[in-house]
Amino acid sequence: MKPRGAARAAPAATDALRLRARAGAEIDSPAMLSRELIRHDPRGVVARLATRGVDPALPEAWLRLDAERRAVLGELEELNRQRNEASRAIGAVKQRGGDAAPEIAAVARIKQRAAELEARLAALEPEIAAIELALPNLPHASVPVGADESANRIERVAGEPTRFDFAPRPHWELGPALGILDFERGAKLAGARFTVSFAAGALRERARIKIMLDLHTRAHAYTEVLPPFVLNRATLTGTGQLPKFEQDLFKLEGHDYFLVPTAEVPLTNLHRDEILDEDQLPLRYTAYTPCFRSEAGSYGKDVRGLIRQHQFNKVELVQLTTPETSYDALEQLTAHAEQVLQLLELPYRVVCLATGDTGFSSAKTYDLEVWLPGQDAYREISSCSNCEDFQARRANLRYRPAAGGRPRLLHTLNGSGLAVGRTLIAILENCQQQDGSVLIPSALHPYTGGLTRIGPPPPHQPRRGG
Repeated sequence: MKPRGAARAAPAATDALRLRARAGAEIDSPAMLSRELIRHDPRGVVARLATRGVDPALPEAWLRLDAERRAVLGELEELNRQRNEASRAIGAVKQRGGDAAPEIAAVARIKQRAAELEARLAALEPEIAAIELALPNLPHASVPVGADESANRIERVAGEPTRFDFAPRPHWELGPALGILDFERGAKLAGARFTVSFAAGALRERARIKIMLDLHTRAHAYTEVLPPFVLNRATLTGTGQLPKFEQDLFKLEGHDYFLVPTAEVPLTNLHRDEILDEDQLPLRYTAYTPCFRSEAGSYGKDVRGLIRQHQFNKVELVQLTTPETSYDALEQLTAHAEQVLQLLELPYRVVCLATGDTGFSSAKTYDLEVWLPGQDAYREISSCSNCEDFQARRANLRYRPAAGGRPRLLHTLNGSGLAVGRTLIAILENCQQQDGSVLIPSALHPYTGGLTRIGPPPPHQPRRGG
């Protein structure tokens, strides 16, 4: 037995006529925003999308095409009524022994017109879908309006920026000097923006992954998942990476598979095309994965060190919940990510991103920015987002309310808990000592075999490239 949606023969025009022309026969698009919302509040939708830099011509084109689509469906419905009447008339005439040629000709004309409308409908659908897949989520009302990061709002600051009585060094100098990071050999093995970790660097990478997973599973009740690191097109479309951001992904040649860009993608899609019961919610998942990003369009930015790599490790947090609880869940998920920074005693701040700086699928995002004394700046180490029902509509993620009624779309949330490489950056730069060594935060000591400090390698050890 084939699953629902399996390929099958196309219906004849008259059969398609009956299928298409039922009153109210429309399933909301799995692509993006609610079609009903756009139809009922077009000005509001256009205005809100404009705060995200969307050209008003794009949603306005959707409205025109949708109006034509609905007119076509309406005419098909009327043709269906006329066809039924003509068929009954043919039967009546034949029963009387009369000539039904005029009625048969009328049915032929209806079939011809229906075929024309079906062809137009087939052409309209991909045009509408292409626009829908390109439109980002609508920003939440609490999000500051602004074109870029200059309009972001600082919510709170935790800890004082670390200051030294010596000139602090950036991590791209500290790591190679300590023999734990080698950018030159990473480039030799793979290319620019790849890095090799050695000795205590590799050990501490495992330690940071372990402490994050332990915290989120034991203290925050997330279920740990080990997902595939290769994903199909449907999975990446469900969370919004495809088709808009295909250039940012690594695609496997000869296959319609992609390397995982973030564990948000497989975790959010675990229940794609399923209907959950409300008493199962919220679902909380966490996963470690390597992440692969082509960083298309970012050339010349953050080329030094670990800030913008093609491959990096990350622990991700995902929650699936109801619309009524999702904004409380966003605050909770953000606090879960913050606790990692608190355990490691790293100064940071929480920033609410402006409309123009918010990610494609998100309605509201908090960035956690950790202080980096080697760069004298706060830099992002986690983004925590509520995507509301945007991803759920694309991935067909629904739940059945406990009170009964029709299934509803879930709200999806995600956040880094944390980016592992950027956590190393923060530790190196905040815990460096004047002699060039780096102290390991006490929370990591149980994970590093008692290692509490990293000093320069002995003279005979090969130099690690900077």
